[in-house]
Amino acid sequence: MIEEDGIHMNRVTSADGTSIAFDRLGDGQPVIVVGGILGDRAKTRPLAEELAKHFTVINYDRRGRGDSGDTAPYAVEREIEDLGALIAEARGTASVYAHSSGAGLALHAAAHGLPIAKLVLHEPPYNPDGEEEEEERRISREYAENLEAVLAEDRRGDAVELCMTTIGMPQEAVEGMRHTPRWAGLEAMAPTIAYDSEIMGDSRGGTIPIDLVGTVNTPALVLCGGASPAWMIDITKQIADAMPNGRQRI
Repeated sequence: MIEEDGIHMNRVTSADGTSIAFDRLGDGQPVIVVGGILGDRAKTRPLAEELAKHFTVINYDRRGRGDSGDTAPYAVEREIEDLGALIAEARGTASVYAHSSGAGLALHAAAHGLPIAKLVLHEPPYNPDGEEEEEERRISREYAENLEAVLAEDRRGDAVELCMTTIGMPQEAVEGMRHTPRWAGLEAMAPTIAYDSEIMGDSRGGTIPIDLVGTVNTPALVLCGGASPAWMIDITKQIADAMPNGRQRI
């Protein structure tokens, strides 16, 4: 156990032997916070601290990030097992608050049957499925191919740049970030960009896996910001409507 900023860092061992690092904060019913792309537990710490006013919060580094280990080859099932190990650490059941592509992971975990008491999905970034949005799905498929090629050559900085520009960050903003101390940390996490891409199904167009979502019986709250684009508000409504116990809140 390592102490960092007054918080004890703990570890669990996942089913494949990978060490997963986490912080435990607060007191009450357990909630696990699942971060999105290029995020580690430092990024989700402010949210974890807010939730810790009411709950016991497990704030963890997904595999390949921060203080957690990693084991090849990757499969979404390995990250589901990581969540399972953390739920076991939380005495066998926990609620899950998941953001962005982390919400995609949480959906897979709930569909897999993990003992998740309640689920909060904050803006899972799936693509719309209408004919007029075919270009968005083509971009996702092309992104998955290009990402695989760049990472195969271990061009980590280029992988981070590809990720950021694809999600809409201006090129000049990315160039500015390349010269900040934070860039080295982003490059260290670059291989995990492919994990989020696989979770979100980019290679098949990145649309909502409706069949999978429909099997999730866990009480679920699907959150979307009121200032978010209309398509995101619609995506969260579609997800909530597809879940037997889902509801959307803006």
